[in-house]
Amino acid sequence: MPVRDWFLAALACCYRVLNVQNQEILARKYRIQLRGIDAPESSMPYGKEAKEELVKLVGAKCLRVLVYGEDRYARCVEDIYCNGKFVQEIMLKKGLAWHYSAYDQRIELATWKKEARAERVGLWALPNPEKPWEWRKDKRQCR
Repeated sequence: MPVRDWFLAALACCYRVLNVQNQEILARKYRIQLRGIDAPESSMPYGKEAKEELVKLVGAKCLRVLVYGEDRYARCVEDIYCNGKFVQEIMLKKGLAWHYSAYDQRIELATWKKEARAERVGLWALPNPEKPWEWRKDKRQCR
């Protein structure tokens, strides 16, 4: 086996090769938590819409990522910018995420959430939207 192929095979568990503009780029897969927000789970109302919006915002694009640490699930806690746009801001303004104030007290995040809620955008159109962290807690207790 050629050295290059052996090297790529050895890294296959953590890395993959992407072809970007006819160049091979070695990319590592990370589990992340967007700092300061929590989106609905896939099976919750607006969960699929939140995922689709996030994929549309960041999928296969160059990102500016600011890592603030690691959470208890070994995910990188990050702020993400794509083309100069703050991803968490967009998710909050579209009503596709909650401000996770227990872990992040940034006033701008609270303001964007309040504005979306006042305008009844996204999940705020629901009469009583459930917080994702409470939904997950209920699911754990049901096991």
